[in-house]
Amino acid sequence: MYMIESKGGAIICMLLALFFLGTWPAIMTLTERRGRLPQHTYLDYTITNLLAAVIIAFTLGQIGPSRPNFITQLSQDNWQSVMFAMAGGIVLSLGNLATQYAWAFVGLSVTEVITASITVVIGTTLNYFLDDRINRAEVLFPGVACFLVAVCLGSAVHKSNAADNKSKLQDFKSLETASSSQIETNQANSRLAKGKAKEGTAEFLVELEKQRAIKVFGKSTIIGLAITFFAGLCFSLFSPAFNLATNDQWHTLKHGVPKLNVYTAFFYFSVSAFVIALILNIRFLYWPILGLPRSSFKAYLNDWNGRGWSLLAGFLCGFGNGLQFMGGQAAGYAAADAVQV
Repeated sequence: MYMIESKGGAIICMLLALFFLGTWPAIMTLTERRGRLPQHTYLDYTITNLLAAVIIAFTLGQIGPSRPNFITQLSQDNWQSVMFAMAGGIVLSLGNLATQYAWAFVGLSVTEVITASITVVIGTTLNYFLDDRINRAEVLFPGVACFLVAVCLGSAVHKSNAADNKSKLQDFKSLETASSSQIETNQANSRLAKGKAKEGTAEFLVELEKQRAIKVFGKSTIIGLAITFFAGLCFSLFSPAFNLATNDQWHTLKHGVPKLNVYTAFFYFSVSAFVIALILNIRFLYWPILGLPRSSFKAYLNDWNGRGWSLLAGFLCGFGNGLQFMGGQAAGYAAADAVQV
């Protein structure tokens, strides 16, 4: 297997991860705003997300002089570390699934600020101690404190945005219980026919609500924040779990059993993320949440609107996570958590 051992190599991995992990949320948001059901999008996303892990495992996990390689470790008695890796994959998948809905309620920028900040505050602190404090605390923790402030500011921004949008939409009757059919009959729609609405105006918000898959008018702002904080808590746990899987700080492996390499751990991590995503999203097809329309597996297979973007998002996230873990193994997972922001 190929191992990243230098700090320079770790920095390159984390910079690439920063680009990949910063791009895929925007793509997923785009598909939802164009009307594609989030269940359909996430099913496509999770397929290529797993495929990215398989590609990394059978290439970087097999080449190079370092041993044991990926295939060798599949048959070793390392189930304790495998469980940590799979637990990390489950919480990451739950977090990504939650953010897909949070983007609609809270907005992409605010969601990413809050979830990333929670990840840094909790996840980086846990990884700092798991990494045996290899990173400089006087540099790390002032940054963590700043992100704690960012969580509070992000929540305040969401509340302010919600109040601003409500003010813009004051012409609509009973906004708190407005449905799509009520919106379509509102007088503001007559202005939409004259041309594309200006971004940020009430007309734009109405037009977006009509087109998007997740309807947010009339929903409590608390719902969006609750989903966002849940996602942030999930994100804060996946990296420490992966850290435990590859470094065995709790000494759960039997004597003489090699620790999981980053590629084997990432493979199990991604398999568990795939399985939980598959189960939940197939369930959401037939029993949707948050007022989404009912779908079916056949409808999903026939839905090619935005499929290419969804598959691309899965690849970007998969390779981004893999690069993050490769960099974390060399430079410390506490430092690697920075790519979440």
